[in-house]
Amino acid sequence: MYRILLVEDDARIREAMLDFFSEKAPEYEIDTAATGPAGLQKVEDNEYDLILLDVMLPQMSGFELMMKIRRSMDVPVIFMTARTSEEDRLHGYELGCDDYVCKPFSLAELLAKVNALIKRAKGTVLDDELVCGEIRFHKRALSVTVSGQIVELPPKELAILIILMERPGWTFSRDKLLDLVWGRDYYGNDRVVDNHVKKLRKSLGKAGSQIKTVFARGYKITEG
Repeated sequence: MYRILLVEDDARIREAMLDFFSEKAPEYEIDTAATGPAGLQKVEDNEYDLILLDVMLPQMSGFELMMKIRRSMDVPVIFMTARTSEEDRLHGYELGCDDYVCKPFSLAELLAKVNALIKRAKGTVLDDELVCGEIRFHKRALSVTVSGQIVELPPKELAILIILMERPGWTFSRDKLLDLVWGRDYYGNDRVVDNHVKKLRKSLGKAGSQIKTVFARGYKITEG
């Protein structure tokens, strides 16, 4: 039995997640908290194998709570958020989160993330990298290396790379990348994605060929 803490202020989301995990993954025991301070109290009083953490919480944001958690423990954390800007995403990784899901999200996808993190963390040091082929993203340092060499990337190109590396082999449409990197309020042409992907490939050198164009659909990253 593994223990998970769910910190989420929306009662409907909490109930839906509890019902889903109870049916699909009974091996997980889930505690809940509706505010940042309540979540912090739970963390101080109990030991958890993983924390599911909303960003927009009352009284204390998920980012603030994350900072407090990382002062004393290295438990895996998945942020759940409707905030999709690259600044928020990078800030979460800088604070030490292990993964993101963007609202609205698939509960099946969330469970897959939970399973992967629990399996990776069990009895081992928490993985601090995303790795795909020759490309490595070091989460805490917010740095990228290709074949061991540091590659400097502007924020939006870094955000695109992170999104692709979080789902190797998945195809992301231009509209989806616009939504995740530029935010839902962006009304510019989706060709801006093409321009940034072109720059990203150039910065990655030979490893840039790992980012594939999927005709009429979007982009994905592969091992080679």
